Amino acid sequence: MKVRLPKGYGGGPQNMNSMIRQAQKMQEEMEALQEELDAREYEIEAGGGAVKLRINGIKEILSLEIEPDLVDPDDIETLSDVLIAAFNSAVKKVDDTNSAEHEKITGKLNMPGLS
Repeated sequence: MKVRLPKGYGGGPQNMNSMIRQAQKMQEEMEALQEELDAREYEIEAGGGAVKLRINGIKEILSLEIEPDLVDPDDIETLSDVLIAAFNSAVKKVDDTNSAEHEKITGKLNMPGLS
């Protein structure tokens, strides 16, 4: 018994070559995008601007500025909380930006290893 695929499915070698070319093009676009995203820098503020953090696209902290008023030897917990908030916000910003930019190329395809 022969199974006939609806028109548009299968298509033989020509269709497969086209799909391979499309996948290669998408891979090239993703690699170029990732290089650009890795080079991006983000500025994050926390604690009402008392802490300013710069981070790049590969999640390396580039600079950290702390307002002197925030440094109270009797209240290290507040400083720790604000620093943690700044670091978490920075990493989330990088991750969210990377995901949004990747979706522009993949069209929300769930492709392991591309995001």
